[in-house]
Amino acid sequence: MFDHTDPLALAAILAALMMGGVLKGATGAGAPVIAVPVIAGVFDIRVAVVIMAVPNLLTNTWQSWSYRSHGIGRSFTLAFALAGAIGTIAGTVVLALLPIDALQLLTAAVVFLYVLLRLARPELTLSRHHANRAVVPVGVAAGVLQGAAGISAPISLSFLSAMRLSRPAFIATISLFFASMGLVQLPSLAYYGLMTWQLFGIGILAVVPLLLGMPLGAAIARRIGPKGFDRVILVFLCLLALRLIWTALH
Repeated sequence: MFDHTDPLALAAILAALMMGGVLKGATGAGAPVIAVPVIAGVFDIRVAVVIMAVPNLLTNTWQSWSYRSHGIGRSFTLAFALAGAIGTIAGTVVLALLPIDALQLLTAAVVFLYVLLRLARPELTLSRHHANRAVVPVGVAAGVLQGAAGISAPISLSFLSAMRLSRPAFIATISLFFASMGLVQLPSLAYYGLMTWQLFGIGILAVVPLLLGMPLGAAIARRIGPKGFDRVILVFLCLLALRLIWTALH
């Protein structure tokens, strides 16, 4: 149940949304990682997921359109996005068959392994040839994780990070990927009666602080340069993995 009478709680949510916007503006992802735990702490996880569904779809659609000229190829990007959408649907099956805690711990282990490899071998790069061959299975796997555990970034960001894309190309690709999953998520929430008109309206309002934070994040990313951006992604992946472990063990 959403209660808007606590000003401190609302202030915390507003701050979390703006911080999520800063991270999203810098890396193209990350708003839910900051905002969802805060909203869930104030209300509950169901309210958090439903509220973030609308701003996730809108901001990723807008970001995808803004960076459309920096895409790395229509066939690759669309294959990645469609695979993610299909995987999101399949994630409900995984949710019924596998323990979520085990899935989260496995994903966290894979992410940490990737980061360790990158630190041990800074030249580690996934070639475009191999990326083209892996794009569909990786997209489906990330979508499955999104549907089963509510988060796909550990797989999707690790994959694109290994390709060593420029920041604009990275954002163009990941934004369309997230937007495609959002198109699947919204109807699902409505079908199960979770997306009420009240929460839909709150989700629309949540777009405002996100959009306010995104230009600041973009400005920070431009100042730190490509190497700095790569380090930010690696740190972000570690934080994502730690969050998966924390969620699985509590």
